[in-house]
Amino acid sequence: MEVILLSKVENLGALGDKVSVRSGYARNYLIPQGKAKFATAENIAEFEARRAELEAQAASALAAAEERKSKLDGITVTIAAKEAGEGKLFGSVGNIDVLEALTSLGHEVEKREIRMPDGAFRNVGEHQVELHLHTDVNATVTISIVPEE
Repeated sequence: MEVILLSKVENLGALGDKVSVRSGYARNYLIPQGKAKFATAENIAEFEARRAELEAQAASALAAAEERKSKLDGITVTIAAKEAGEGKLFGSVGNIDVLEALTSLGHEVEKREIRMPDGAFRNVGEHQVELHLHTDVNATVTISIVPEE
C-alpha cells in the first residue's frame, strides 16, 4: 500500500516521502496518528499545497527537541535504592524510577522517551540512559544509583 508521509517516521522516511507499507500498518497506525495519508492523486495535491506549513511544524518540533536536549544532556540524577550487598540491589531501577527522578528535578519527560535497551539496572553505580526526544534528537543522562540508608 502506498502512503505519503506527513511527518518524519523513524526507520521509514521523511516528510513528503511516498513509501510502500503493509496495509495494516497504514490503517492501524500511520493514518490514525496523522503521520500519513493514502497516496492518491488528490491527497498528493493537498499535501503539496500544505507542504510549507508541514515543514514549518516539523522545524518547530525539532527546535523544541533541541532546546530540551540542551537542558537534559549530561545531567546526573541520583536515585537511592535498597542494596542487598556487594553492589547488588533488592529489585531494580527501571524507567518509571528514572521518570520520577527527572520530574522531581523539574524536567518534563515522558515514559516513552526513556530508552533502556539493556533493561532495568540491578547494580549500584553510574549508568547511562538515553532519552529519545525526537526522531533526530537523543539526550544522554547519567543515573547514579546509591545505597539507601
